[in-house]
Amino acid sequence: MQNEEFFMQRCIELASKAMGCASPNPMVGSVIVYNNKIIGEGYHEKYGSHHAEVNAINSVKDMSLLSKSTLYVNLEPCAHFGKTPPCSDLLIKNKIPEVVIGCVDTFSEVSGKGIERMRSIGIDVKVGVLENESRELNKRFFTFHEKKRPYIILKWAESKDGFIAPKNQTKPFWMTSSESKKLVHKWRAEEDAILVGRITAEKDNPSLTVREIEGSNPIRILIDKDLKLSADFNLFNNDAKTIIFNQIKSEKNNSNNYIKINFNDLTKNILQELHKQNIQSIIIEGGRNTLQSFIDKKLWDEARIFTTNKTLTEGVKPPAIEGEIISEDETGGDRFKILYV
Repeated sequence: MQNEEFFMQRCIELASKAMGCASPNPMVGSVIVYNNKIIGEGYHEKYGSHHAEVNAINSVKDMSLLSKSTLYVNLEPCAHFGKTPPCSDLLIKNKIPEVVIGCVDTFSEVSGKGIERMRSIGIDVKVGVLENESRELNKRFFTFHEKKRPYIILKWAESKDGFIAPKNQTKPFWMTSSESKKLVHKWRAEEDAILVGRITAEKDNPSLTVREIEGSNPIRILIDKDLKLSADFNLFNNDAKTIIFNQIKSEKNNSNNYIKINFNDLTKNILQELHKQNIQSIIIEGGRNTLQSFIDKKLWDEARIFTTNKTLTEGVKPPAIEGEIISEDETGGDRFKILYV
């Protein structure tokens, strides 16, 4: 059992290298073990490329060993034709006798079918090694398919005396250190999208890109009910795609996609639309009202909250939230904690 967990942990380490690159596919790593030694390994590097099992098999130097080896993978091998053929068929074709899986893929087109197919021809399939860790790695993917909405991360920074913005703010205001800013940009690169409301966009004129690090920009989401923001705001430049939820029009204009939406039960309607757009994860970086609207509907999975050394004396209070603190850390003099719902 200890060895099984060791090899599955390696699968998870490999899979996590694709953070921010695999979506809308899950992150998957695979290792092939012969006589208790890894003879091949690989991971799904980016959407549209070879799956982890393919890369692991292709890395094996002596292919004759496959028929005597165990393949480990953190997620059930697929059983359907997508951009690539089914991985379960590949394992059958290569006569791999034993497969150890971290967790079942609950996506309806897979969901047990890969396991069933392999078992039907006599492959010894074991499921559930480091199952919790395997599900945690792909929490975005599982939330999207099981709850029919993106994985939702709330994020804000507050002063040490408990305010998230100055009173009567008239110009852009950055609460945290430059090191924290880089960390936030890294987080942005790991998610599909990032959302703000009109008032935040108006006051801060954010770009919502990952310019401080190397990585892909998330899709920018703006809530602007009556389309009050002028086109010269940073959110409308061509650095990234922007979706503008409004009640006036639906049209595409360069990198900007205007989507008309019903503003009654707005949070629910936004999440339904993002699910249609195949957006699996989103960071909410809006102001207090936007953040609180998701909290009040219990439509959030994780909150990342910075506390800085700045003192504001008066200003806008942070949202009211309750959750389980998963971790606490420090960067650039700022403390931050991560909460799960």
